[in-house]
Amino acid sequence: MKQWFNPESGQRLGDEQIINHFPNHGELTRKDMMVKNIKRYRKDLEKDYALLAAAGGAEPEGPGGKEAGGAGGGAEGEEDPVLAELDFVPATYTLPADYSLFVEEFRRHPASTWIMKPARGAQGSGIFLINKLSQIKKWATGGRYPAGNPAAAHTYVVSRYVDQPLLVCNKKFDLRLYVLVTGYRPLMAYIHRQGFARFCSAEYSSEAQDLDNAYMHLTNVAIQKHGEDFNANHGGKWSMTNLMLYIESTLGGEAARKLGVAIEGVIIHSLRACQNVMINDRHCFELYGYDILIDSELKPWLIEVNASPSLSTTTEIDRQCKHAVISDTLDIVAPGPSRGRKKGRKKLGGFSVLFDEAAATGAAEGGASGGGGAAEAGGSERSGGAGSTGTRLGRARPQSAGRRAGGVDAKRGTPRTRPAGRKKETL
Repeated sequence: MKQWFNPESGQRLGDEQIINHFPNHGELTRKDMMVKNIKRYRKDLEKDYALLAAAGGAEPEGPGGKEAGGAGGGAEGEEDPVLAELDFVPATYTLPADYSLFVEEFRRHPASTWIMKPARGAQGSGIFLINKLSQIKKWATGGRYPAGNPAAAHTYVVSRYVDQPLLVCNKKFDLRLYVLVTGYRPLMAYIHRQGFARFCSAEYSSEAQDLDNAYMHLTNVAIQKHGEDFNANHGGKWSMTNLMLYIESTLGGEAARKLGVAIEGVIIHSLRACQNVMINDRHCFELYGYDILIDSELKPWLIEVNASPSLSTTTEIDRQCKHAVISDTLDIVAPGPSRGRKKGRKKLGGFSVLFDEAAATGAAEGGASGGGGAAEAGGSERSGGAGSTGTRLGRARPQSAGRRAGGVDAKRGTPRTRPAGRKKETL
């Protein structure tokens, strides 16, 4: 697709044409590039905090476009909450380039388990777990790291394995969430309520003898569907609404609310991490498939971001979910007649505004000048009430863009809480 944006190609997209990728979308969707950009993003924020702390000035800008810390920052000597939020990617190294750094880290934590993934892989292919350096050497001599020619090696990423995941019925799961980005400068992102949890078909064990059991450790449907215990009726999936209701009923409403806000924060920070390097073009949009793992402490970890998430279906519930995602995406990026909607109000369907940088910046400036910008950005939304998860995840009712333009705290850049609707679902 780069030919459409190469000035020497002579090819151009028409005014009414759009394409479903940004030219260098790999900055977020390639595992090695994603980790590199997130590491740089955190280092840049740490430098800003250190410089301003030494000068005794205001805190630097965070994801919301204004002050990142605000009056609610941590006490002296403690890490600022915004910086703490950036710890959402497990320790990760690129092989073969970072092999020596990985070995050093491995020897510091010899009891850890690590997961190896091809940087350009998909659907769980080429993934395996290790807990010994000898396994790396075996991989290297197996043809993936040609002797004397590191440039010819397949690029892999190796990450510390989250070996204490949150379990449901003793089974591991991760989340697939759909995030639509229509622009990076300013950043405009939506999240769809029709995400789902993908379950392993075998009960989880962290014992060394079980590391080779893909049906226990890898949630990819492309792998799980071949397992003996795979249930074709529900496809090993659970809707986000059901998952959040489960967490709320077992761990409490406040725990579910905090988890939802933390997940949204992970997505926002990852998008901000590659915002300045992404080639922005008005003809482009991207529907990302975010894969997020929740550990036993209810901390979300970003596993990867998919540029072309699978939209094939295995069950009727799956078909309804993905049909809604496709239809709602087209309504936003290629809207038809307004059908009587107020001017400027988009049809969002199952999407909700996750981050609107232009509105958040305007709200912050309006609030600072004593104007009404903050009210305009926030709309008429109420904060989450009792018994509500207070996030956009698992919502039952869609919202319009005109009702909620901001979607984030304009001062700190963290997601505002929202009341979550409820409806009964069956799998």
